[in-house]
Parts: sequence; C-alpha cells; structure tokens
Amino acid sequence: MPAITRRTLLALTGAAVAVDPAGENTSPKLQALIAAHQAAYADFHRVHRMGSSRDQRSRADKIEQGALLGVCSYLVISRDDRRTKAKYLLTVEARGELDLEEHVQAILHSMLSC
Repeated sequence: MPAITRRTLLALTGAAVAVDPAGENTSPKLQALIAAHQAAYADFHRVHRMGSSRDQRSRADKIEQGALLGVCSYLVISRDDRRTKAKYLLTVEARGELDLEEHVQAILHSMLSC
C-alpha cells in the first residue's frame, strides 16, 4: 500500500489556495508564474479527485512541482515582487508544500542575486 503524503492528503481533501498578486505593483512575470502554479495546483487536485491513473497523478505532481520551482527561483525586481513572492510562498508553506529540497535551494539561490 502506498504511503500517504501531505501532498496526497491535501489533494484528497480538495484544499486549494487563491492568492491574487494583481492588487499590488507586481511584475507581470511573477504574476504569470504564480498564476501558472495556481493552475497546476488546481489541476493536480482535479487529477487526484477523478481517480486517474498513477501515471496521470505523477505527471500532474511533476508539473505542479515544476511550476512551484519557477516561483521559488524567480529573481525579484522590486519590493512589491519580494512581498508578493514571500506572501505566496508562505501560503504554500502553510499547506506543507515547500517540503522539497529543490524548492528551498531555489529560494536561497534567488536571494543571492538580489
């Protein structure tokens, strides 16, 4: 029997997040990255809820993780970007989603370039 992970548990409960970066002076690139992650996260939950195959779930998981990696590695260009990125990642972390080493490393590397 496969182990239940936090990601799986959240997918089964239908947990979702909605962060709207458009209210601030956030760069279009960061807005697009966040929107892409939100869409991938929603698709991840949809795929899990519809009882799809292991391959489909794995593919949705990889897409969601890659989209989150895009947000994590984004080099902020303004104070508003920094604030939006931090708020979004804190929301993601509160769900237990920032648990991959690659995501934390990407965040730290993006901070080196500031």
